[in-house]
Amino acid sequence: MTDTATGPLPAAVLEALGRYDTPTICNAMEIVAPERRLIGYTTKQLVCPFPDLPPIVGYARTVAIRSVLKSSLPAEEQSKRRIEYYEYVGTGHGPRISVIQDIDGPDVGYGAFWGEVQSNVHKALGCLGVITDGSIRDIPQWAPGFQALAGSIGPSHAWVHAESFGGEVRVAGMTVKSDDLIHADQHGAIVIPLDIAAKLPEAAELCGRRETPILEIARSPDFSLEKLKAALKRSTEIH
Repeated sequence: MTDTATGPLPAAVLEALGRYDTPTICNAMEIVAPERRLIGYTTKQLVCPFPDLPPIVGYARTVAIRSVLKSSLPAEEQSKRRIEYYEYVGTGHGPRISVIQDIDGPDVGYGAFWGEVQSNVHKALGCLGVITDGSIRDIPQWAPGFQALAGSIGPSHAWVHAESFGGEVRVAGMTVKSDDLIHADQHGAIVIPLDIAAKLPEAAELCGRRETPILEIARSPDFSLEKLKAALKRSTEIH
C-alpha cells in the first residue's frame, strides 16, 4: 500500500516529458536553461539491461548504501530502519524513481542492493525504476517494466544495506536531492528543475524542427555539401 501525494507538477506535464528520450530533454534544457549545460545529468556510463523500455519521469527517492562493511546496528534496529526506508520510498510525490549512491569508494558495486526482490517491492511501492552507481543482479527475474540504470551487474549482495535515505546523493556525476524531478532512459538521466519543466516539451519540439532539414538532406540520395550548407542555414532560421 503506497501513499502518493499530488505532485508539484500536473500529471500532464510528466506525461508530456515522457514522450521524449533523455538526450532530447537535454537538448531542450540547453534552450530553456543554458546555464545548466554542464550540470544536472549523468556523465558516466551506466548499464541499462532494458534499453527498450520507454523513458521514465518521476520524483527522486534518494538513498546511500554500502556493502563491504556490515551494518553496525543491532538486528532489531536494522529491521526498524528497513521499514522506515520502505515508508520513505512508498510515500510522497508520485510517480517515484529510486536514486541510490553506493558509498563504498573503490569497492563501489561490491554487493548488489537490487535484484528480483527489491525491484518487485519498489515497483509495488510506486517506483518506476532505479538509477544507481552500485550493482544490480537477477536480471531475468527483474520486475517487468521496471527500468534500471546501474554502475555494474554482479552476483552477490554481500553486506549491502541502506546507510541513510532522504539526503543528497551523487550518482554517475549527477547530484540529486529527495523529490527532484528525474527524466531517464537507456542513455542516462537528468534532473529537471520544477520551474522550467513545463517549458521543455515545446523546446523539444523546436529541437526536432531544427534537426529536420539537416536530417532530410543527410539521408537524401541527392546529398551534397552545398545542400547541407543550405539546410544548416534553414535550421538556424527556425524559431
